[in-house]
Amino acid sequence: MRIGLINQLNGRPGSDQAPPTWESISERASMAEDVGFDIFVFEDALIYRGEENTNGVWESMTIAAAVAATTSQIEFGQSVVNSPYRSPAHTASMATTLDEISDGRYVLGIGAGNTPDSDYEAFGFPKDYRYSRFAEAIEIIHSLLKSGKADFEGDFYTVKGAELVLRGPSPHGPRISVAAGGPKMMGLVARYGDEWNWWSYDETLDQLRARFEPILETLGLALEEEGRDPDSLPRTIDVYSFVAPGMEAEHDMRHHVSASTDEIVEVIGALGGLGFDEVRCDLYPKTTAAVEAMAPVLSQLH
Repeated sequence: MRIGLINQLNGRPGSDQAPPTWESISERASMAEDVGFDIFVFEDALIYRGEENTNGVWESMTIAAAVAATTSQIEFGQSVVNSPYRSPAHTASMATTLDEISDGRYVLGIGAGNTPDSDYEAFGFPKDYRYSRFAEAIEIIHSLLKSGKADFEGDFYTVKGAELVLRGPSPHGPRISVAAGGPKMMGLVARYGDEWNWWSYDETLDQLRARFEPILETLGLALEEEGRDPDSLPRTIDVYSFVAPGMEAEHDMRHHVSASTDEIVEVIGALGGLGFDEVRCDLYPKTTAAVEAMAPVLSQLH
């Protein structure tokens, strides 16, 4: 079982919780590497508007390059790149550059984009036809990362003779982890994904099982239709519900995984039994000490 750590890049000055800085992000990434997390992931967003306040977000590709240069073993990447933010060929170029900087540790998590419309409007990105745009984008990205070349003419994107002449060390580019929850998107996972990702917030194990069993069945059928062995595709899940062992933290969750090594191990093990190969943990409190406190959990699960 692989275990990941989720890290937030958003915040605002003057809030109850200090906003992330590069120093705090770097410290968490280094500690995650030291205690044995397999992957360090973070969000890809532009702005979060609330009723009373607005949170800003550090740009994730820039953060990824910094993490690549300041760690040496841990894998890393966005939980999900919002594909409308960047042209597909540019995304592929960024991904292979991060592959080069990190010596093959970058994972390109990507999806159609599900952040609130406010960030698309504020920063001037299209918010319509998200599935159709993504279907074209992922075909271009996949072609460039796997073969180094792409020619494509679609309704939203066109590339003519695009090439990645300089490529990172991974022979077929960095892994592509496609985030998907519905049947159409599952078809794109089966066609282009090296792994699949989805998420959960504040659910009991019974709720998780009830929600994910049909989703996993749909994924299996999509893989079979594409002629792929359903057991050959790794499944990853981002779980936003963990309190680190021995820690106390304020949160608004009803079904959080409490501050107990045994309970955290039990829940992650149960997710493995459900069919997940990798569980990424959003951890409370948002401190380096909380990351360090996960060491006994990682020891048992590994």
